[in-house]
Parts: sequence; structure tokens; C-alpha cells
Amino acid sequence: MSDLRLVIFDVDGTLVDSQADIIAAMSEAFTRADAPAPTRDDILGIVGLSLEVAIPKLAPDLDPATHTQMVGWYKDAYVALRAKVGAAQSSPLYPHVRDTLDLLHAQPETLLGVATGKSRRGLDKLLEGHALTHHFITQQVSDFHPSKPHPAMLWAALSETGLNPKDAVMIGDTVFDMDMSKSAGIPFIGVSWGYHRAHQLTDAIAVLDDIRDLPGILSTHWRHAS
Repeated sequence: MSDLRLVIFDVDGTLVDSQADIIAAMSEAFTRADAPAPTRDDILGIVGLSLEVAIPKLAPDLDPATHTQMVGWYKDAYVALRAKVGAAQSSPLYPHVRDTLDLLHAQPETLLGVATGKSRRGLDKLLEGHALTHHFITQQVSDFHPSKPHPAMLWAALSETGLNPKDAVMIGDTVFDMDMSKSAGIPFIGVSWGYHRAHQLTDAIAVLDDIRDLPGILSTHWRHAS
């Protein structure tokens, strides 16, 4: 039996607040498609899904070829917005995330990972901007997996670390994270500061209002799970 534990984080809406650039980039994609932009709530409602899944949900009346173009337009706009100020300012960490990640990373029995709808390029830029690249031993991105809530990302994280679902938890802000966790058999901890409402996270074993509470909740969970 391993003493190691794996804590997997969603990124957008959980570790960083990237909503301004997400909304602006999505609005740009819709403008270039000559289509009315979705509302802020609608855009934030699909954060976490891969773009190839998210954009058809937001624009069901447009044809697949246009959807494909819009994915490219969104990516171009997002890259341009990030380049203006840098990733750290474009997608700032939520309060106390840095200290909490540092604390967990310093625990020899705790492994950290991410499972995100971001691309490999997007995640690399973000982690580099925040000097967090080496905090995460497993990094799962949309380039190589089906979109959330398919559990492929979590299966890969478990495979890379050699751990079982009972030795892992997933931290996220959306029902996509929650449903992905459930499908993988991994307990889910929600956060209340992200892009879906806390009351939607009905299968969470806990919902955090402050990330500084995470280490204590994890300790309690592992103690009861062992």
C-alpha cells in the first residue's frame, strides 16, 4: 500500500481567474463569425470543456466548418491578449493559491497534478508565468484527451503516478470536473469562487470557500479513507 497521495487541480476558475481573457477571446471569435456573442454567464458556463466541444454548445446553429474556424480565432485572440501583459497578469492566481500549492508541494507524501481543458501550449505559458511548472508531476491537457467530463485525463494521471483512485482527489469549480471525478472513481472537492455555482457541485465531499482550508480537509479525508 502506497503512502503517496495525488491532488489533481483544475486550472481555470480553480487556480487562476482567466475569465476576462476567456470572455474577450470568445467574443472575438463570434464577431469574426458574424454571430451574436453569448452572454458572460453562458461563456463561463462552458469553461472546462475543450474548445471543440464548447463552441458548438455556444453556437449550435452554426455549421461544423465555422465551429472549427472559431476554435482557431479564439486561440489567436487568447494568445494575443496574454502576450499584451504576460500570463501571470492575464490569468492571476486566486488569493492564497500560491502559498497553498507551496505547502502541499513541500509534503513528501503529496503529489500534485492538473487536469485542464487548456492546450499544452496554454498550460505551459501559464505555469511558466507563475513559476509553477515543477509543482505538478502530472499535467493532463485537452490536446491528448477527450473533453471533460470524460475521465481520460484522470485515468492518465493515475497511470503516470501509479496510484489508485482512492489515493487521489480532484479539486475543481465546475460540474464537468465533478462528473469527471465521479466517472474515474476519485473523490471530488469543489471550490466556490469559480465559474459554476457552488450549489451545483452536489457530489463534492466538500466545497471550499477558502483554499487555505484545503490541507486540513485533505488530512481529514485521507485519515478517514485509510
